[in-house]
Parts: sequence; structure tokens; C-alpha cells
Amino acid sequence: MNKAAPLPDDFIFERYARRDFRFWALLLMGAVFLYAGLTIDPQSNCSEGGECAPWLVPIAAIIGALATVTAAARLLANTRRGSRIDPDTGELVWWQNRASGHLGDHGRIHPGEIARIRIVKESESADGVHLYDTTGARQPYFDADVVPWQVEEWAARLVARWPHIALDIEG
Repeated sequence: MNKAAPLPDDFIFERYARRDFRFWALLLMGAVFLYAGLTIDPQSNCSEGGECAPWLVPIAAIIGALATVTAAARLLANTRRGSRIDPDTGELVWWQNRASGHLGDHGRIHPGEIARIRIVKESESADGVHLYDTTGARQPYFDADVVPWQVEEWAARLVARWPHIALDIEG
């Protein structure tokens, strides 16, 4: 049995939580809020104009604790997200929130069943990415987190390899 030629590595994308600056930033922000909430005296939390808001200090501590625990949990679990073309089946496979031993949110579709990729320019730093099959159904768990930051380049490479896929870029 002859196997098809291997696909190039440019369709492989994977990120780990420990290598994602967002979780480190959340951990740092949470630690700052938690430290402030635990060290600032609520009664001394007044502006020069005499306005006091002692209730903000415990709220900062709660927000800091929640952010710190959330970030620490993701960093400890070292969740993964990404996508690739499965060399055995030829399907586009994607996953999010996958920790070791747990599958997490995932999906798969053969590129022949992909009708459209829609990219919505939301801001300079983030784009919305949507994948639709031939029946028009949006594929669950497929978003900008599972593809490289160069979303348009990734989509263009996919369309170049499978030209029947429509690429819509909005915004």
C-alpha cells in the first residue's frame, strides 16, 4: 500500500499554556491585585478629595485570587491548543483545552468537506475565524486560538491546496 506524500509542516500548529504569555500575564495581574487587596488598609483607601471606597479593597483581593488560581491551574495543567492535517486520514484536526490524558474540546473535518473559511477582522491584535462545512454548519471549537497568529496566511495556504474552499475576509 502506497502512502500519500507527507504534508508540509506548515499545517501543524500547537501551543502550550506554559508558552502562552496570556496566562503568565493573568498570573502576574492576579498576584498584583491579590497583594494589593491583602496589604492595603480598607480604611485608608481614600482620595485627596475625601472620597472613600473601603469596599474596593476586598473586591481587588477576590479578583486577584480568582485570576491567580485560574492562571495557575492552566499553567499547572499545561493545556494545549492547535490544529494540524492528520497524515493518516488527511483531515483537518483541531483541539483546545487539552490537558495530558484528557481530550478537551476538539473537532475534525476533511478539507474536501470545508466550504468556507470566514475571517472577521475585529482589531489589530485579534481576528475571528470561522470554519463552515458544505451544509453551511459552523464547526464547533474552531476559532482563532487553534490556528497560527498569521490567520490570513494560514487560510491562504489551505485554500491554495484545496481551491474549492471559499475564503471570506471581512473588515
